[in-house]
Amino acid sequence: MSVTIVSAGPPHAPSIAAIYNHYITNTCITFELDPVTPAEMEKRIADVQGIGLPWLVALEGEEVLGYAYATQWRARKAYRSSVETTIYMAAEHCGRGHGRTLYTALLGTLLVLDVHAVIGGVALPNEGSVRLHEALAFKKVAHFEQVGHKLGRWVDVAYWQRLLRSDAAALNGEVGSQGA
Repeated sequence: MSVTIVSAGPPHAPSIAAIYNHYITNTCITFELDPVTPAEMEKRIADVQGIGLPWLVALEGEEVLGYAYATQWRARKAYRSSVETTIYMAAEHCGRGHGRTLYTALLGTLLVLDVHAVIGGVALPNEGSVRLHEALAFKKVAHFEQVGHKLGRWVDVAYWQRLLRSDAAALNGEVGSQGA
């Protein structure tokens, strides 16, 4: 069965919450400590989409394999062309290439929205996320040591950045080859 990428909606919220709660409970990948309810996730989706930014899901049939979205990088107006992206895949679907398909679709949507700078924060270690960002031409631009504490240990966070407006032609080719 093929994977389709669609805009997230209320019916996806329970699956998205379940995917995210796995990472909240079992990893340092997110700094959130308490699981979220489907209702809270539905509100988060609506908030992101309500300001005109994308929240996408990867589906195989009706099953949510993962999700990706963009939020404003900072609140001040001069940052309006910069976003921070987030992507989570269901643990059982990691490493199958669906994350790249999903992230590529997100980048294509951001390009259409005239976003210039895309920033991805990664709690370390997270080899899969680092590989994904680098495969999609993000460059590591920052590394903060021990900025979070979770599950009994200090956690570093690094940031990867991609400038969409400067490589629009390359991204258009990438999006076209992914069928997004």
